[in-house]
Amino acid sequence: MSAEEESELRKMIRANDKPSLSRDRLEKQVDWMKKEGMPIELRELLGSEMDKPPSLAKIQKYWRVLSKVADKQTDIERDRLKSGQDGGIGGQVPPGAGGPRGQSPKGIKAELKFDLQSFLIAVFVSYLLYRMVIPGENGKDITYQEFRAHFLEKGLVEKLTVEGNRVRVELNREATQSVYPDSPAINSNFYYYFSIGSIDSFERNLDAAQEELGIPVAERIPISYTSAHPSDLFNLLINFGPTLLLLGSLWFATRGASKGAGGNSGIFGMGKSRAKQFNHETDVKVKFKDVAGMDEAKLEIMEFVSFLKTPEKFQRLGAKIPRGAILSGPPGTGKTLLAKATAGESQVPFFSVSGSEFVEMFVGVGASRVRDLFAMARKSTPCIIFIDEIDAIGKARGKGVFGGNDEREATLNQILTEMDGFNTQEQVVVLAGTNRADVLDKALMRPGRFDRHIAIDRPTMEGRKQIFLVHLGKIVTNEDMQYLSGRLSALTPGFSGADIANCVNEAALIGVYLSPR
Repeated sequence: MSAEEESELRKMIRANDKPSLSRDRLEKQVDWMKKEGMPIELRELLGSEMDKPPSLAKIQKYWRVLSKVADKQTDIERDRLKSGQDGGIGGQVPPGAGGPRGQSPKGIKAELKFDLQSFLIAVFVSYLLYRMVIPGENGKDITYQEFRAHFLEKGLVEKLTVEGNRVRVELNREATQSVYPDSPAINSNFYYYFSIGSIDSFERNLDAAQEELGIPVAERIPISYTSAHPSDLFNLLINFGPTLLLLGSLWFATRGASKGAGGNSGIFGMGKSRAKQFNHETDVKVKFKDVAGMDEAKLEIMEFVSFLKTPEKFQRLGAKIPRGAILSGPPGTGKTLLAKATAGESQVPFFSVSGSEFVEMFVGVGASRVRDLFAMARKSTPCIIFIDEIDAIGKARGKGVFGGNDEREATLNQILTEMDGFNTQEQVVVLAGTNRADVLDKALMRPGRFDRHIAIDRPTMEGRKQIFLVHLGKIVTNEDMQYLSGRLSALTPGFSGADIANCVNEAALIGVYLSPR
């Protein structure tokens, strides 16, 4: 690699506004290729692009080829490390091998996390496998008379174990198989049990029975005593273990699900509102001065700001609070921004929710979320509720697939009740944004619910100039702002506020790519 080629590569690497970690990786790759040589595709690229002037497309080509070369070499060296061979050409490991910071795969520390739900499932599966491979102890209760007639008198008893008020009978398996070939007692884990009143009476009855049978004292059945069966607790856990594990897994799953997303997910939080509350002192920083190009809409919505700031001025004359306003217009014209500015100017809490978040496949969930949303808002009065894309639930009724039983219609009915029903005295203002005001239900649009219909259209030339001034104020440039904003507003007819913001941002990005610094 010549010095001129090296300088060209480093210049293209530094010209891209990528994270420093990515630039360092490619710089190290250039150092490595300086010693070991360049691949063919990179040399061909230098031959065709080296004499061309700098451009964004040229920078992207160099970055794409260099990143591809670095990734390919890293994969090769990682495979060599795994196979136990020396890494790199000439024993060197190229940059990026073994991790983003050149760390060896052996040096990566695995982080172990304990998951209770997975642990319970693993225990349950292990228990099932254990019972399949090693079946538990089986038994059957019999009477003392059955014990004497079927086993003692036929010489099948090998040992007796007294466990409190129960006696476990251990039989000679071979002898039992010859007498009772179909009996479960031939299994090694099967025992018979019978109950006794007291140990003294049991010993007397057993001695008397063995004397009647003529069994010598030296050959009589041995008896052992235990205060309690040592595996009673274990057997109890084994018998009830699956039930306890199942109940524990269900409890943990429902408890964890109800905590997710602030307690609003899972089967117990299905009917909770998904609205996000923004604090007017810390979260809502947008003011009317940040909203440009919609002077008429700002004048119409100032009534809500005045009422929320000084409600007593209106109540003195008997005026009622406007229940809400519909903000309609094409996409990107600033409907949500205007709602935020209204909350910021009014200095009241702001609840934001999308209309699609009320729609669920379960019956009654949407209406329940509407009730919960307005219950939350009434605790924070005065406040503003902003429902974005209200046409998802506010379409005219009677057009659903299931007629009056449509879940969307039930949700709409609940909104109508909450906005203008028996319990609507609180200072809760509802703002809604939509791109399709023509499909909304007439009952939703009538006075008393959405009193104001504010149309926000694409800005005029003067409005575009104001929007350009707002966005260009955040950009570092030496141009005359008044001239530049006026010129750009004349060249962008039909642009919305979002289009203008994107245009200014793209210009800033291109300036970064082409900047020599």
